[in-house]
Amino acid sequence: MESIQAIKQRFGIIGNTLSLNRALEKAIRVAPTDISVLVTGESGVGKESIPKIIHQLSHRKHNKYIAVNCGAIPEGTIDSELFGHEKGAFTGATSTRSGYFEVADGGTIFLDEVGELPLTTQVRLLRVLENGEFIKVGSSKVQKTNVRIVAATNVNMFEAIEKEKFREDLYYRLSTVDINLPPLRERQDDIHLLFRKFASDFALKYKMPTIKLTDNAVQLLLKHRWSGNIRQLRNVAEQISVLEQNRTVSAEVLRGYLPVGGATNLPAVIKTSKSESDFSSEREILYKVLFDMKSDLNDLKKLTMELMKNGNTKDVEKENEHLIQKIYGDADAVEDEFSFEEESVIENPEVLSIPEHVNEVSTEDKYHFAEEIQEEETLSLHDKELELIKKSLERHNGKRKLAASELGISERTLYRKIKQYDL
Repeated sequence: MESIQAIKQRFGIIGNTLSLNRALEKAIRVAPTDISVLVTGESGVGKESIPKIIHQLSHRKHNKYIAVNCGAIPEGTIDSELFGHEKGAFTGATSTRSGYFEVADGGTIFLDEVGELPLTTQVRLLRVLENGEFIKVGSSKVQKTNVRIVAATNVNMFEAIEKEKFREDLYYRLSTVDINLPPLRERQDDIHLLFRKFASDFALKYKMPTIKLTDNAVQLLLKHRWSGNIRQLRNVAEQISVLEQNRTVSAEVLRGYLPVGGATNLPAVIKTSKSESDFSSEREILYKVLFDMKSDLNDLKKLTMELMKNGNTKDVEKENEHLIQKIYGDADAVEDEFSFEEESVIENPEVLSIPEHVNEVSTEDKYHFAEEIQEEETLSLHDKELELIKKSLERHNGKRKLAASELGISERTLYRKIKQYDL
């Protein structure tokens, strides 16, 4: 069995991080077997190196090794690519074609981005893993294959399974051994080493002196988050090697090659924003408040009419004590329900405010107030909604996006309302 150091030299792997060494050790140990392996890790960490190591250290090394990028093959043709097809199986199938599983019989197939496989293809792949059988597209003949499968993905497989985008049984068949490659930000000691290697390679390739980093530039290099991992680091080294005339690179120069506002290895701050569901719940509260207010206004109207008929305030108050308690006793609760945040669905409080004179009913204004109550009662939620939409559109000069934001609804919903009310 080859040592980890020998494997690194043979396959050009740079770094000495404990997690990297552990991944390589697992690959070396599993290689002589026929166990299925799933390589996980972020995009750009070098997952494609592990299947090559496994194949070259296995008894299949003299047979074919085929790498397939599952995310790059259209869904309609991926079954044909993997399992082959018969002549006339579909439009354009002018001849019989052998798929990768037939061609690589006795060898190894590397399925990159396996998380992107369609569900129908996952069923076929599961059958291959279980008993080595497959059927060509357009055929009824069952064929056998002896292929070792190594898969890789940067997708969170448990989330994909939960969302029913990946079969759970297939995941457990693929991940008999799971090898995880660490992201570059977790390999602090390897970042500068990798950069120097890339800078040296590009100096030879483009026949120019090797670039060097100042101490401040090295610190900036180590602090950067490198969301693109090794691939991003390599691209930055190549850009600097080609574009910079001064072969000593300072932190200021290096910063110009990093993404604007690029993340550093600091705790991430997650920005929270209101979702459509939040606005929906606020609208429900608003409708409830409107209904409660309408009910209270009806009760208030009843009290007012009693005062108008009898003129004896004390008797009316005594007889309708429960209504008075309901209207004025629950006022605080209604006010609490209506205390939205500044970003509430309704930013125009005047629409829902009750005239001040409603709470102070004098004898001379009682008929006028009763008339106002009657008018308020005839307004329906339909009219209120129409009025709010009209006012918002007028305020924003017909700009639906701004109006929808103010109303707390999606632009699509607003567009539907505009068509519904023929605005």
